[in-house]
Amino acid sequence: MIHIGLAGWGDHDSLYPDKGSTKNKLKTYSEWFPAVEVDSSFYAVQPLRNMEKWAGDTPDAFRFVVKAYQGMTGHTRGRIPFEDEASMYKAFCDSLEPIVAAGKLEAVLFQYPPWFDCTREHVDKLREAKARMDGFTCALEFRHRSWFEPQMREKTLEFMRAEGWIHSVCDEPQAGAGSIPIVEASTDDELTVVRFHGRNVEGWHSSGQPNWRDVRYLYRYNELELQEWTDRLRRLQKLSRRLCVIFNNNSGGDAADNAKRLMQMLQQLPPRGSFEAHAPDDEMPEQLKLF
Repeated sequence: MIHIGLAGWGDHDSLYPDKGSTKNKLKTYSEWFPAVEVDSSFYAVQPLRNMEKWAGDTPDAFRFVVKAYQGMTGHTRGRIPFEDEASMYKAFCDSLEPIVAAGKLEAVLFQYPPWFDCTREHVDKLREAKARMDGFTCALEFRHRSWFEPQMREKTLEFMRAEGWIHSVCDEPQAGAGSIPIVEASTDDELTVVRFHGRNVEGWHSSGQPNWRDVRYLYRYNELELQEWTDRLRRLQKLSRRLCVIFNNNSGGDAADNAKRLMQMLQQLPPRGSFEAHAPDDEMPEQLKLF
């Protein structure tokens, strides 16, 4: 089974062509895609009311990949608005309860920063993080190439299998030490996560710049690149029963179109049953507006 979705649901303008579809974007989004990545949880531990609403606004079969809070992955470099790490993890895990209770949590995604390289200290941090997340399905994504250098690739994958981490396979710019190659491998029989970040090498190094959101993920996958991925996904399907595929290349609004096209290539239909756009509200026949 391959579930395809996007990173976030608010910024994909092509999915919301009229006022009606913008009233509840997540509900409209879930008519197009069966999964989504929650990235707001990276910036702040979300209040229960948000998680409750999102669980309630989506169909029973819908799945969430929830990004781990940045303090849990070291992005804050030690500065966290919690008394200690234990209370931070507890607050985050407690926030997931509504989605867990609804049976809609696919995984918690731990995306580590580019400076998180392959060292004994960082291996210990991974063990500690996984222990604190006991009972939760957790996916792991690196941004430092040292984890997948030829001499470390199999050791890293074996460590992930032994510790119970889901592999997040990445398609991203090949931009030196602060990026990883496509590692076509599974570490879990049940689930593999795949994330598309685009291939904009110049934009990949834009962190800290005022316009980084506009350029870092500015990329549109072409037909050949998507076709290559249909073949990879079919091979990965033989290794894991479920694949959760997330498009994060939305600096230019390309994620939704690329995701839909990949679904078509895999002969999938969106939950709504068709790729045809509905007529906008202001184009509906007048007699239908009476009811």
